[in-house]
Amino acid sequence: MKLRLMTAGAACALVLGLTNAHAQTKKYGEGVDQAMQAASGDDMKAAITYLADDKLLGRAPGSPGFQMAADFVIDKLKSYGVQPAGENGGWTQAVRLRRTFAGKAGSASLIVNGKADSLKYNTDIFIYPDPVHKDVSSSGELAFVGYGITDKQMGRDDYAGMNVKGKIVVIVRGAPTSFPSSNASHNMDFNTIQKNAAAHGAIGVILATGDSTARGTLANPGRRGTYSIMDDKGQPVVSRTYFGGVQMLAAVGYKTLRTLASAAGKDASQLLPSLKEGKIVSFPTTSKISAAADFNYVDVAGFNIVGKIEGSDKKLKNEYVVHSAHLDHLGVGTPVQGDSIYNGAHDNASGVSSLLQIAKVYHNLKVKPKRSIIIVAVTGEELGTLGSGYFASHPTIPVKSMVADVNTDMPTIIAPLLSVTALGAEHSSLAKVVDEASAYMGLTVEADPEPEQNRFVRSDQYSFVVQGIPALHIKYGARTPDGKNNLNDLVKVWREKYYHKPQDDINGMFDFDAGRKYAQLNFLIGYIIANTTERPTWNKGDIFEKN
Repeated sequence: MKLRLMTAGAACALVLGLTNAHAQTKKYGEGVDQAMQAASGDDMKAAITYLADDKLLGRAPGSPGFQMAADFVIDKLKSYGVQPAGENGGWTQAVRLRRTFAGKAGSASLIVNGKADSLKYNTDIFIYPDPVHKDVSSSGELAFVGYGITDKQMGRDDYAGMNVKGKIVVIVRGAPTSFPSSNASHNMDFNTIQKNAAAHGAIGVILATGDSTARGTLANPGRRGTYSIMDDKGQPVVSRTYFGGVQMLAAVGYKTLRTLASAAGKDASQLLPSLKEGKIVSFPTTSKISAAADFNYVDVAGFNIVGKIEGSDKKLKNEYVVHSAHLDHLGVGTPVQGDSIYNGAHDNASGVSSLLQIAKVYHNLKVKPKRSIIIVAVTGEELGTLGSGYFASHPTIPVKSMVADVNTDMPTIIAPLLSVTALGAEHSSLAKVVDEASAYMGLTVEADPEPEQNRFVRSDQYSFVVQGIPALHIKYGARTPDGKNNLNDLVKVWREKYYHKPQDDINGMFDFDAGRKYAQLNFLIGYIIANTTERPTWNKGDIFEKN
């Protein structure tokens, strides 16, 4: 290409790593390229260093360390001209967390062919803690309904031809191998499973282990507790395990499933392979169960941080694009190699630092986008995406005014950023926005390289999706500078050593320039949405279209 003089904006675009052709074929508004230059890898490093410092003790919700992290974030947002958008004109939104534990009592009896056998509590069966009722009991006839999925888009209904009204359904948690990863993840979500069971008239749900090679003793979440968000009347408004439409959510091992299947004339060893192949394997039984448990709980005062950047259009400024990231991590826990502070440098100090850089870019933007921007740092993600669940369903702005969420969670900035995966974008018009923004920055977009990780439902964007708000989460792609395009191999090594371990601190693996580029991309995605007159829309017939 013949060299020629360029505008200042085009020159800045080149610094961003864009090709000259990109810079000249697309212009997002006066000063956008220059404003994006404000994003700084050094700033990201400084923020991560502070948020992941030992003195913050892992930023557990409700802890002094979380408060220190919140004070830091609010101070930074103030310096970038962000305005408070929390409750009562402040920066925060109260989140009332309840941690519920299994009590000492618990019993269960399985009646098969008229014979009652006791199930050893917390070994053969456990009942998920109930944040409302300190004592829970349920009994009824059992029916096996495969994966418990009703998905019109995928043409599957495990309840077809089954009458489960007043019964307790037994389900193997999973999805056929043919399901796209986000469809599978959504249908495996505890709330989706319970909501669908209740819609078909079931009074309880038992999740059964379908793998004959799985360990016989169940993992027991009751010991460490499950979390919910309660309203001021003591009722749960967000929970990833509790659903008021059923009396009980429980789990049993393969041995119990085998007993039930055998009594119904079925071979338990064939159930899981058939389900994975996509076959419908549902059947009634004459077996019954009776179970009871008690629980206790403690309440924790948590909060989200909410800020606003007002849009420039008289009408559209009353609509919002949300940029979210979770501020919490795991606190202090089981020592690993002599260290018990789970600093969460990557997870998710890096995501919060990206959020701050997005705010900084907007601060340097002379002409703000048409729509307003919400910056929200949520609590309780590690407890089951609870803080985002509360904000998405009970926002401090009108719920129907939120047009999209661009979430940032553990971008894994450990190598040059050359390609990305946009989790969830394929369900809506956001996919086109990601393609446009990525192309402008010289990045390629790839399909999720790790669908088995179910990452789509494991982070805060999912909270917005289930409220009917198109959302996405940008993760790394597989491209590498040497052309081997095997970044997933390095990520797996990183995950094994650092993920959810005390070793995830500032001394781990980092590429802060990649972090800068990641923040720029997320800004640009949000900026395009905020300047497009039409709201993002779900794809016609998509699984989330009616949410």
